[in-house]
Amino acid sequence: MDFTGKRILITGSTMGIGLGAAEMFLERGASVAINGRDPKTVAETVKRLGGDRLVEAPGDIGSIEVCRNVVETAIAGLGGLDCLVNNAGICDLARLMEVTEEHWDKMMAVNLQSAMFCSQFALPELRKSKGNIVHIASISGLVGGPSDSHVYAITKGGLVNMTRSMALELAKDGVRVNCLCPGYIDTPMIQAENEATGGQVIEFINQSAPMGRIGGVRECASSILYFASDDAGYVTGAILSNDGGCAANASWGGANHEDAAMPQAN
Repeated sequence: MDFTGKRILITGSTMGIGLGAAEMFLERGASVAINGRDPKTVAETVKRLGGDRLVEAPGDIGSIEVCRNVVETAIAGLGGLDCLVNNAGICDLARLMEVTEEHWDKMMAVNLQSAMFCSQFALPELRKSKGNIVHIASISGLVGGPSDSHVYAITKGGLVNMTRSMALELAKDGVRVNCLCPGYIDTPMIQAENEATGGQVIEFINQSAPMGRIGGVRECASSILYFASDDAGYVTGAILSNDGGCAANASWGGANHEDAAMPQAN
């Protein structure tokens, strides 16, 4: 896939899947706007990636006004926009009786609200370029999740149906909208949890995933590039799982989700 001349904004792209996608887009000729909450981390990421096809677009997109600023900064720096990847997200876990208003509002703002408003602010440019939007949800948005991920699953399920509704509205404009639902991917977040639990997290994943292993960042990011490419020119409203078969398993994570919650550090 060739992305020469394409202009990409990826939210949450200083680590994990977002960073992996940024690297792969750059390797294939695209210009990429890097986003993250901390301006210093964004600057360090841009420096580490190197080259003259990078734009710094820092900001905590849990705020609607910051969403606007991030998108406008990216468009100004890139000279337009061909693809928006709504990747930024957080996973603060809480069981049902532990969910607070603050927890709810934070998760909704970062995981769901940001995708809506980044898409809205990017849309005028995407209409000009006949571009596309890729939402990054989760298999938790398809089949529910362990018992401590209620709000996370709700936000990701919202992204799945946001994808379908946006795709229907924007098809006439030539703007495609698709959604990737990753499973367990080998990100720094997972590695930190694994270290904190003495290796229990990776053990849990190896037992839960039908393919018997965790997914690689580039394995997952490759699906983002497919959706963004001309090869997917007739694909819109699609929901793709990249999860080693987890979503195909009716008892994903174990038949009893109470016993299937991913181990947590004390």
